[in-house]
Formats: sequence, C-alpha cells, structure tokens
Amino acid sequence: MAQTVWIARHGNRLDFVYPDWFNTAQRRYDPPLSEDGFLQAQALGQRLQKEAIAHIFASPFLRTVQTAHAVAECLNLPIKLESGLSEWLNPHWMTEMPERLLPEVLAQQYPRLDLSYTSCVIPQYPETENEVMERSAVTVHQLVQKYSEDILLVGHAASVVGTTQGLVGGQPFVNTALCCLVKVVHKNGNWEMELNGDTTHLAPQSASFWA
Repeated sequence: MAQTVWIARHGNRLDFVYPDWFNTAQRRYDPPLSEDGFLQAQALGQRLQKEAIAHIFASPFLRTVQTAHAVAECLNLPIKLESGLSEWLNPHWMTEMPERLLPEVLAQQYPRLDLSYTSCVIPQYPETENEVMERSAVTVHQLVQKYSEDILLVGHAASVVGTTQGLVGGQPFVNTALCCLVKVVHKNGNWEMELNGDTTHLAPQSASFWA
C-alpha cells in the first residue's frame, strides 16, 4: 500500500504580529502562536480530519507543539516530539542554542504529548543551511523506515523544505507559507509530491511566507 507523508509548517507566531515581544520574552527564540495562528492550526486540523494519518510528529518548539496539538485534537492522536524537525539553528538568527520548555512542562498544558517517544535526530547548534537540510532529510527517512502508516510532520520553514526534498530528491521549490500543507506519496518505489505548500484550508489572507 502507498504511504503518505503530510508535512505542515506551524501557524503564525506571536513575534511576527508583535515584534517587540522578543525584547522582553523569557524564551526569545521560542515564541507561541499568535491569535490567528491558533485559528490556522484549527483549520489545518479540520482539513486533515478525514485523512488516514496514524502518527503525528512535531518539532519541540512551542509554536509547532501548539499547531500539532490543535491537529491532534481533531484526529484524536498523540504527538511525538521529534527534535529532528526543529527550527534551523542559525547563528545569524540566534545567539545561542534556543531555550525551550521541557517536554514534561509542555505536557501539562498539551496532554496529547507522548513522553515515551525518543527523537530520531538531535540537532546541534549552530547549523549551516546544508546541515539543517541534511538533518531534516535524515529524520524523515528514519521515520518512514520505522512507521509504515501515513504520518504527519509539523515543523518550520527549513524542516518543511528539508523533509520534502529529502523524500522526493533534488532541490524542488517548496512553498513554506504559514500553516501550509505538503503531501508526499510513495508510489511504485518513488516519492512524489502531490501538494506543494497548499493553503486552501486557510481563510483568505491568513497565509504568509515569513521565514
């Protein structure tokens, strides 16, 4: 049977809406979703509700956990935190390894987190662009080897590109709008991209190409 890998980017983030948030935030590189970001995440969950997704994997950053949790509520599934899907640890964006909430703390607010899961890949700060692409590709290949069912990956712009290109090969353009959806299907021994950053599930004007 064909396997489908769904790949989504997180919804809009608070510091995109209120840039000054960064100046006083306790965890500056780990913003939550904005109000419209939560709405985008809910719309993504509704879009995927009828799909045969068996496992949800999410980057451990707060905005991706919040996006994945909205989807998991619609699909009635747990969430596996996969560090290999993390944000690009770019030293030009971040002066240090970004501080994040511990999984045990996240699980108090987002009870669908599966704390028994162990990440396939642990990224190291700092990363080059080539390194984040390679890290994302290795992650998705390990996941499809371990899980034969349809899966959903919730990540960031860089990990959406890296996981997609890691499956289909080459360097095709990948649309990474906020809360977009990529669909990659395994057919006849090859991975084919059937949706490229689709945002038709979102309200008009709610998608963006922010990094």
